[in-house]
Amino acid sequence: MDDSQTIGSGRDWFLTGMKGIFSLPAIILMLSFVGFCAFTAQAGIPMEQVVFMTGVVWALPAKVILVSSILGGANLLTAFIAVTLSSIRLMPMVAALVPEIRTEKTPTWLLLFLSHFVAITAWVFAMERVQAVPRERRIAFFAGFGITLVLANMLLVAIVYQFVAEFPPIVAGCLFFLTPVYFLASIWSSARHPVIYVALAVGLIAGPLFYWLAPEFDILLAGVGGGTLAWAAERSWRRRKEVRA
Repeated sequence: MDDSQTIGSGRDWFLTGMKGIFSLPAIILMLSFVGFCAFTAQAGIPMEQVVFMTGVVWALPAKVILVSSILGGANLLTAFIAVTLSSIRLMPMVAALVPEIRTEKTPTWLLLFLSHFVAITAWVFAMERVQAVPRERRIAFFAGFGITLVLANMLLVAIVYQFVAEFPPIVAGCLFFLTPVYFLASIWSSARHPVIYVALAVGLIAGPLFYWLAPEFDILLAGVGGGTLAWAAERSWRRRKEVRA
């Protein structure tokens, strides 16, 4: 029997990835986009621009930073740098996911294209399920989920934009807050090394502190500080373990 018949066709696995739109991560992200849509509507950003932003700037925190920069009167270069710094955090996710989905025959241009769809939701979804997918079909599986997720949220924004402008701020805020809560819970539950717990704990503690000290750089400082302290703690722990051994 042909191997392609045994593992299924690329189209079948693409459709399987598309079905992930009904998963809990995707549903929570879509609810968060409703909250984001209400935020942009109240800020007076046209619906066409919000839809375009949803497809091109594929990371919800980066979009929030972009909108906040626009509202704050920041110039284009400042907004560009802020969004870029926010998106750098996705690089380790791409570096972790690519070895799991590529084969020796996977073209580089395809990996670069699919890297656009890597954000926390897609990364968590893929890393939890990709081991059950034949390696030859993992690209199709991830493409099905990532592309569908982006297009679905673009369509959702276009549909709900005119209805969410009247949302009470507390409702929009709660919907928007679902995503970071889910991300935190998912990363905590899927962590495979103590250093991740340390980084998360330090970041949660340092976040409010830096917001009080330097609100313009709170996320950056908390992230860099939490990661650095976690790295230092892990290195110290490993050295002590080597000495004892």
